[in-house]
Amino acid sequence: GCNPLAETGRSKLQNQRAVLNQQILRAVRMRAGAENLLRATTNNKVREQVLLELSFVNSDLQILKEELEGLNISVEVYQNAEETFSIPLVPLGLKETKDVDFTLPLKDFILEHYSQDSSEYEDEIADLMDLRQACRTPSRDEAGIEMLMSYFLQLGYVENRFFPPTRHIGVLFTWYDSFTGVPVCQQNLLLEKASVLFNIGALYTQIGTRCNRQTQAGLENAVDAFQKAAGVLSYLKETFTHTPSYDMSPAMLNVLVKMMLAQARECVFEQIGLSGIRNEFFTLVKMTQEVAKVGEVYMLVNTAMNQEPVKENIPYSWSKLAQIKSDHYKALAHYFIATILCDHELQPGDDEDQQEKALSQLYDHVPEGLMVLAVLKDKVQRKQLGKAHLRKAIVYHEEALRVCGLCKKLRNIEVLQEVLTAAHKRSLLKYAQQETEDDFLSLIQAPDILSKTEHKIETIAPQFSKVKVKDFFHKLGPLTVFSAKQRWTAPRTICLHHEAGELGFSLKGGSPVQVYCLDPVCPAASAGLKEGDYIVSVGGMDCKWLGVNEVLEKLKSVGKQPLELEVISCQDTAASLHSKSATYSMGMQKTYSLICLAMDEDKIDQTKKAPLKLPFLSWGTKNRQKAASTLCLPSAVAGSSQIKKKPSPFTLLNTESSLY
Repeated sequence: GCNPLAETGRSKLQNQRAVLNQQILRAVRMRAGAENLLRATTNNKVREQVLLELSFVNSDLQILKEELEGLNISVEVYQNAEETFSIPLVPLGLKETKDVDFTLPLKDFILEHYSQDSSEYEDEIADLMDLRQACRTPSRDEAGIEMLMSYFLQLGYVENRFFPPTRHIGVLFTWYDSFTGVPVCQQNLLLEKASVLFNIGALYTQIGTRCNRQTQAGLENAVDAFQKAAGVLSYLKETFTHTPSYDMSPAMLNVLVKMMLAQARECVFEQIGLSGIRNEFFTLVKMTQEVAKVGEVYMLVNTAMNQEPVKENIPYSWSKLAQIKSDHYKALAHYFIATILCDHELQPGDDEDQQEKALSQLYDHVPEGLMVLAVLKDKVQRKQLGKAHLRKAIVYHEEALRVCGLCKKLRNIEVLQEVLTAAHKRSLLKYAQQETEDDFLSLIQAPDILSKTEHKIETIAPQFSKVKVKDFFHKLGPLTVFSAKQRWTAPRTICLHHEAGELGFSLKGGSPVQVYCLDPVCPAASAGLKEGDYIVSVGGMDCKWLGVNEVLEKLKSVGKQPLELEVISCQDTAASLHSKSATYSMGMQKTYSLICLAMDEDKIDQTKKAPLKLPFLSWGTKNRQKAASTLCLPSAVAGSSQIKKKPSPFTLLNTESSLY
């Protein structure tokens, strides 16, 4: 990863984000304590003081949220360093997390579950922790993407090796919501995997905004990066369906995917016009349709951002920027078609049919009383319709400037103001160049323009198969056999003595090999060998990864000398318990909450009906039941299966699918 102490613009923003997250956490805890006191006290004077304190805390939370929004709209930091005259693109900030110490939980699990000396795996555990730490500050290039993907794939191995579906091993993961700053703390590894995926998508957006949009190669790279970002976020939405934080909720991810595809579409339009736009009839028709498509997709993004529950959490300036871009590109579409009508009169050598067909494709309908071919031939009608389009372009430009001026965050972005102002002046100049004598008689309203594109923009799914990752804990054995889901006996030592070259058993399977067709009266059976045992060591040499032929060679190489085998037997897996986890409900009101797992695994006597303990510390608004931001799921307890309980709609949220 990058040097976390490097004083780059992006690192400063991430450091500010981390500080804000801690301040939000303190404010949330203060509000939680105040709300608990408010519910507990009956003293009116104390209640008045607590209510006053709550109002202050809520005000602080709102201010902190606005500061976090300011970081999310600090787009100029992520843009290319070259001088550019383009509307800034919006990147996503990386999710922040706390340090995680895997050492003790993994060493304990290796000793308990795999019956191996855990001190032999200290280097592997250190490598895993170093990789996680490096992923907190990835470089803004393909190397950073590859590192994040490597950690994501490594988590798949770690999950299968050390996270059984029946219990937690005591590793607590904490990630902060990138939009609200609210922490989510869980012992579920799926939270870690989902957050890493989000950061992969966020890093792709930062790569896209960093590309040089003044070159063809830079724009191609930007389009590719935004499509890959949309693909990763879409994969996250489809794979982890019940995420516990707002920034990874399905509704929010759906909006983010649309925004990334819209930015890719914007870069495609810039790519088409990079070499200049010729003032030629059919070229302008093509540009009109392309830029109208950009305006249309940004209008859909703005609409999606203003829907519940996304509206409450999406940065306000992002929504306004989408509205500004929609108006700006719609204005450009009307400007291009006005240029077609005002600057290109039908000449005797022109193909009337082709021009009529091309112009007809721009309109769903033409104003009443006008025909496309008549407009092409009649100079007066061309001028009138062209000026109508110019008037509509000016209206859109003025609306974009007005919205930009009303948003405090956006009006401080100088290049945005410059681009909008220049486009507005260009339309005003074009309108001033036209004759004005017939303005009082011109009642034509410019029709809407149909969008069309020849360039397909779609999500690009993440290519995890291209990243080669070696399992850090390869020494534990093949993952299909040595996993957290299967339980094993401790290794047993079997001392074998060859009799006439016969072993008394056969071997089968891949690696590790399994004892097969064991003769019950052979010396090996008398020494304790069982049918179905796995051989993990021969003569002190590890053979978990050896096949049948290789193990037989080792057995034959000993000759008539006594031979020691180490074998293990598979045990039945324990019945699965309910996992404790948080789940996100789209219908909830917006609250700041800290989600923490209560680590209570005490068994309850079957004869006693103990009250259910809530596995979360959760805070909502005044009415907890109506405005809670977490669902407190009942925790299944070992030995309580005989107690009849009222079925809950959340009892399906168990084992691996409890969180996602």
